Amino acid sequence: MNNTEILNALNNRYACKEFDKNKKINDEDLNLILESGRLSPSSIGIEPWKFLVISNEDLKNELAAVALGGKKQIPSCSHLVILLNRAANDLKADSEYLNKLFNEDKHLPKEVADIMLKMIKDVNDNRFKNNEKEINHYSREQVYIALGTMLTTSALIGIDSCTIGGYDAKAVTKILSDRNLLDTNHFNISCMLALGYRNENPASKTRRSFEDVVEFVK
Repeated sequence: MNNTEILNALNNRYACKEFDKNKKINDEDLNLILESGRLSPSSIGIEPWKFLVISNEDLKNELAAVALGGKKQIPSCSHLVILLNRAANDLKADSEYLNKLFNEDKHLPKEVADIMLKMIKDVNDNRFKNNEKEINHYSREQVYIALGTMLTTSALIGIDSCTIGGYDAKAVTKILSDRNLLDTNHFNISCMLALGYRNENPASKTRRSFEDVVEFVK
């Protein structure tokens, strides 16, 4: 893919307001989008995300009823991805999650894993003062990096998307918890991402000029 093709895909990307219900994303493309999120960078490599991928129509409709910002997108999309972020307890240096992540999942030598865990302890102690609200915000920030990667990947392969932040968090949490899809001891809801194929012709994209946005310092 050359520069022009990349820019064309990004110019074509927009927040889809309604999807074509009859067009579904194939497994290969869907898994590519999800894999791009999994491979995203995160602070100190903590990878605090989990992606719930929902295609069940009844559940989508139930979620749409408590998501003002997704009334049209959620019922019509091919797949709804709910991006979760790790709760503060999982991001403490002595947590089971982080110890497994660095010692087993990443296959780090013990001395390197210990250095990473000490870095996290220092961040929690000195930057966040072990404030759970601040740590949760930090966790959520990392998930938005994965979201951006998934949005870009979707655009590059011709799949439309819409980020949804307008929802009743308590209601969505209850819906997912009641279905045993969300363990609030370990995860919080960050945002939603609707994926599918557009059912509309959007206006041409407008943005501030390159010169207004970019300043080179030499």
